[in-house]
Amino acid sequence: MKIISWNVNGIRAAMKKGFIDFFNKADVDIFCLQETKISDNDVTDELKQIGSLRGYKTYWFGAEKKGYSGTAIITRITPISVKKGIGVKKFDKEGRTIIVEFKKFYLIDVYAPNAKHGLVRLDEKVEFNRLFINYCEKLRKKKPIIFCGDLNVAHKEIDLRNPKENKNNAGFSIEERNAFQKQLDKGYLDTFRIFNKEPGNYTWWSYRFNARAKNIGWRIDYFIVSKELQPKVFSSEFSR
Repeated sequence: MKIISWNVNGIRAAMKKGFIDFFNKADVDIFCLQETKISDNDVTDELKQIGSLRGYKTYWFGAEKKGYSGTAIITRITPISVKKGIGVKKFDKEGRTIIVEFKKFYLIDVYAPNAKHGLVRLDEKVEFNRLFINYCEKLRKKKPIIFCGDLNVAHKEIDLRNPKENKNNAGFSIEERNAFQKQLDKGYLDTFRIFNKEPGNYTWWSYRFNARAKNIGWRIDYFIVSKELQPKVFSSEFSR
């Protein structure tokens, strides 16, 4: 089974930039998308039918606020069940999680809140992590867990280019890093670090200062599995 996670930064913009061509060439089992920036009522027939001729089903969860947040799952493996949200209104209204149940595991597509400049949303970010951990642990009593997406946190210094300069900034505050570590401590694995221990591997770059070309970036996107699934993980990588 092959799963792709991608923060598309607006699905309508991504469609104009060749998303369908990428989707068709990738030929994967499940796509998890974040920051779709489309409300449920605005999902067009074209979006609903992505991959339908090839047997895929699509599930969209948009934010109440127009042009903000949102997640989606496109899968050719029919889920046993699909749930939108973790049951907490202030986060669910932002379309941050879709949970699909398969025969042997749960898959959660997640777009975690950004703590924002000046850490003005830090408390909410930490709260989201705590509630998300609790939700995962309830599901895990039934089946193993895979969750993936943009978690808006660089876990360790190796996960961003300039850790010293960013220690008090959103995405690398000690509070966010500790909140993420608490979940890992419950028995979850950062799959990328199973296979790759090297620095310089990032998934997000600022639009400023030619950061992407210089590879001045952050690794804020993850595939996490509950430890009982480790023997089933054969690779975990990303493409620039």
